[in-house]
Amino acid sequence: MDNVKLYLRGVELDRRTAAGLAGAVGVVGALTVLVRTVSSRRVAKEKIQRARDRRDESLQRAEQAVLRYKESHPLGDSALILTLSLSELTKQLQEGSLNPEDVFYSYMEKTLDLNKKLNCCTGILLESFDQLKTVASNKEGLLYGVPVSIKDNIAYKNYDSSCGVIIKLEQPEDKDSVIVEVLKRQGAIPFVKTNLPQGLLSYDCSNPIYGQTVNPHNLQKTSGGSSGGEGALIGGGGSLLGIGTDIGGSIRAPASFCGICGFKATSGRLSSQGVRAALPGQKSVLSSSGPMARDVDSLALCMQALLCDHMFSLDPTVPPIPFNAQIYQSSSPLTIGYLENDGFTGPTPSMARGIREVKALLEQAGHTLVPYSPLKMSDVIPEMVLKGILGDGGTTLLQILEGGPLDPCVKDQVIHYSLPKWWKKTVSFLLKPLAPRVASICSGICGVGSVAYQWKHQSAIEDYIHETIAEWRRCNIDVLLCPVLGPAFNFSYCGKLTCAGSSMILYNLLNFPAGVVPVSTVTAEDEEKLKHYKGNYQDYLDKLFKQAVSGGEGLPVAVQCVALPWQDELCLRFMKEVEQLVKQNKK
Repeated sequence: MDNVKLYLRGVELDRRTAAGLAGAVGVVGALTVLVRTVSSRRVAKEKIQRARDRRDESLQRAEQAVLRYKESHPLGDSALILTLSLSELTKQLQEGSLNPEDVFYSYMEKTLDLNKKLNCCTGILLESFDQLKTVASNKEGLLYGVPVSIKDNIAYKNYDSSCGVIIKLEQPEDKDSVIVEVLKRQGAIPFVKTNLPQGLLSYDCSNPIYGQTVNPHNLQKTSGGSSGGEGALIGGGGSLLGIGTDIGGSIRAPASFCGICGFKATSGRLSSQGVRAALPGQKSVLSSSGPMARDVDSLALCMQALLCDHMFSLDPTVPPIPFNAQIYQSSSPLTIGYLENDGFTGPTPSMARGIREVKALLEQAGHTLVPYSPLKMSDVIPEMVLKGILGDGGTTLLQILEGGPLDPCVKDQVIHYSLPKWWKKTVSFLLKPLAPRVASICSGICGVGSVAYQWKHQSAIEDYIHETIAEWRRCNIDVLLCPVLGPAFNFSYCGKLTCAGSSMILYNLLNFPAGVVPVSTVTAEDEEKLKHYKGNYQDYLDKLFKQAVSGGEGLPVAVQCVALPWQDELCLRFMKEVEQLVKQNKK
């Protein structure tokens, strides 16, 4: 018996020892995690500071170069140069009545001044000063002597393509993207990289590295995203032509918010080599590059310049289809589908008015307008779009955001992505009878779940594309006039309203070319009507949307123009028609 007692005491001592050891190990583990976290934050902070220092140095060196040039070459025509359209500018450059140096330094000076106000640049491309010295050797280029801005995620040799995330800092590109190479071949001078939101998947434009970009028309509003730096810079007059990317309205939302023209080409029409994506490999909802500018002719000239033999040679995956100027210049009457409301996100009063006014102008010009409604929007946005982009439930996006602070503009959406899948499904189930749209979004951000379901999902998208094309043909429409997100949002709302851009992201899913044209501005009457805005669902998201766009008097109002896949020139031609009719009406 005594032996048994001694044994039990020994076991108890072993247990206490083990517990003590476990506790010690736990403390050591917690300390290790704490040390790693502190170290990681310190490393991130240092990387951010170095990135900001590089940007500041490039801005300072550019300012000094502008001052030196102005001392030896007074820029008497600078104000005039900044007012010229792209077609006027290229004509004068090629005729020799303007020289590339005056143009370059005029835009560089304007960009530097504008950046102090809008925070739209991630850095000046200092190699542009060297390129300027040799640009005269390519006077035949369609963009000879034209300074061009590029979004930060477009590769330029020796510069980061940060995508607004710390993990991609200090990884300079070893060569230019194909788009940049072709721009240079056509005589253009890429001179600045522009800001974007953290991780790219936002309609806002802020990140922990470079901060918040603001709207050139109202500094209390966002410039839009993710090509928000481009939108702000061009909208403020600091660039004549820029290149953005678009996976859910990332060209079109900034164009709408900042009062410029933007065009999302059919995915695959322009090379994507060297264009960095937030979610590389995601193929359900396609990203596309495209030009942003003050007018539609500039977009068309840029597309014509890019769609050349040099691009087709550099990237054989791009179909060798040159720009069809005959279609762009056509004036034959069109049959145009139109809608004010996509059925998912109700338009603001100003945007609905923009559609009605443009519809009336098109009818007066002899075009035929046909009512149209997108198919199955209540299912398509959560089930096809969200599950397509977030097929892994947001895991990849969360991984690229690791190692640094989370920007307020994406915090709300990232928090939802990081919740356990069972929690999102439970919330979706509980909310379904009370808030069906919110419930469907909670379900959508769960992702596809399995490879087998991924295949079914992609097959369903293919079927939906064919159904939509069949519906267009049943309605006998050539192009579509529809709303675009806007007017510009107040800060902090974009992350809470990730599906508000349903009218734009639909055409990434369908891979239809789409563009935005400014047509009006928000009036006091629009703001008064906004007070009574209910939306389509009269739910929490509609209330947030109303708050997001409030206080928009004087901001740009735009419309969206859409065409079938590979009919990019027809889409641009339709945009040009809208632009001309609006201008004539104002006169």
